[in-house]
Amino acid sequence: MRVGIGYDAHKFKKGRRLVLGGVDIPHDQGLAGHSDADAVAHAVTDAILGAAGLGDIGRLFPSHDPRWKNADSINLLNQAFLKVVEAGFQFVHADVTIVAEHPRLAPHIDAMQDRLADALLAGPAHISVKAKTNDGMGWIGRGEGVAALAVAVLEEPKEPRLSSGLTGLE
Repeated sequence: MRVGIGYDAHKFKKGRRLVLGGVDIPHDQGLAGHSDADAVAHAVTDAILGAAGLGDIGRLFPSHDPRWKNADSINLLNQAFLKVVEAGFQFVHADVTIVAEHPRLAPHIDAMQDRLADALLAGPAHISVKAKTNDGMGWIGRGEGVAALAVAVLEEPKEPRLSSGLTGLE
């Protein structure tokens, strides 16, 4: 088994839609970023890439590349996942924690789990999403933005069996 950790954070910005875990969340602000700034999808992407030893989201989808301007981060997660599969890994599970003072995210958790699971070609039982506040502390507590943390577990590729060393006697 291989384990990877992902983290992402974005500040709020007026005039953008709020997308978390691939779900549009009703709110008066969205998140600032080059893509759709989906901090949840970005954290999961980093977690699976890290577990596979394939770097991070910025290596695959650099923010200076105009191709990724306003990109759908669930699509980016799926593309990263396909790289992980090409490397021979199998997705097992992801656990995600979203830290935001507002808006209330509990009503959207199931939809986020479904969208993330779809991107990872897995059932929703393989994704756990939780939402927490920062109890008014720090930049998140002041309502300036959102952070997401993710842990992903992958199964390593099966290594070829070693020969017994007996030639012609097997």
